[in-house]
Amino acid sequence: MAFDRSGITEVDARGVADRRTGRRVTADDPVRIASISKTVVAMGVMRLVEAGTLDLDRDVSDYLGWRLRHPRFPDAAITLRLLLSHRSGLTDAADYAIPLGDTVRARVGDPRAWDAGHAPGTFFRYTNLNFPVVASVIERVTQERFDRAMARLVIGPLGLDACFNWAACRPARAAQAVVLYRADGGVATDDLKGAPPPCPVNAPAGPCDLAHYVPGDNGALFSPQGGLRVSMRDLARVGRVLLNDGDGFLTPASVAVLTTPVWTFDGGNGVTGEGGDGGFLCRYALAVQTLATRRDGCRDDPFGDGVARVGHAGDAYGLRSGLWVNRAAGTGVAYFATGVADGVRGRRSAFAPQEERLARGR
Repeated sequence: MAFDRSGITEVDARGVADRRTGRRVTADDPVRIASISKTVVAMGVMRLVEAGTLDLDRDVSDYLGWRLRHPRFPDAAITLRLLLSHRSGLTDAADYAIPLGDTVRARVGDPRAWDAGHAPGTFFRYTNLNFPVVASVIERVTQERFDRAMARLVIGPLGLDACFNWAACRPARAAQAVVLYRADGGVATDDLKGAPPPCPVNAPAGPCDLAHYVPGDNGALFSPQGGLRVSMRDLARVGRVLLNDGDGFLTPASVAVLTTPVWTFDGGNGVTGEGGDGGFLCRYALAVQTLATRRDGCRDDPFGDGVARVGHAGDAYGLRSGLWVNRAAGTGVAYFATGVADGVRGRRSAFAPQEERLARGR
């Protein structure tokens, strides 16, 4: 899906959304878009910042109602700015999938959740667990479940037909779901067979009863790190927020905060990717990446043209996705591919070959 400041300029949809039925994929089908979800969450945070409800540099303990601290660096306050930019000191070693009945507070109490060697604010490590904490903050200050708060703050105002973990989507959207397949053809997730899932959250140990859930206890329930179901047409609408200095949804100042890198790889101040992903991340703002970093060790240019673009990538359940805007040229692209093998890398970058092709409209 290519777009500019005014709207959609090109659509190219190939393949099937559901192999069982043979249903063809379209630009209007909702797909679990993986980590691009983080950018949408950050937009929700900025709406609350603009309203004076949140402060990016305030200790989030004040919002959570309990003290969040790195056990080895207890004097360092952890803020939304640090969480959104993956410089909080948290890691994913204790897992970020927190089921119904468990709490974020308990999970971050596990010493494995922390990077023992680096104080908050001193090191970049891409960490999904940051976003359940952010979601818990959103829940505490709004007193709403995360999915409902995001519907009110972002999804509704932008006119998106989208949701986190299916809970807030129209039931009919389930019939349009893109099934995510792994490279071997096996189903990874969202094989809904035309109906919403019986439980929209992770509840393996008991009944799926959200009636007594206390907002703020477990922001992981609706997968803020990757669980947004959104079509490419709607994702392009999100992209135009970045392209048009807020597009009437955020202020230009908020977009500047979201898109201005607060971390740039200098050779030793962070991790640019795990294993074979080295060089994938070299500049990061608040849940927004900047591409095409000209530095040894950086391979963050799937377009292959050296042009700076902002947005975010996604990688989960055999899916690769991207939302990238060239603010100088006033253009953008949103894409996804399913059935992509883990660990594959393109010729020009640390992105998958499918992403390199889609980024260039091929």
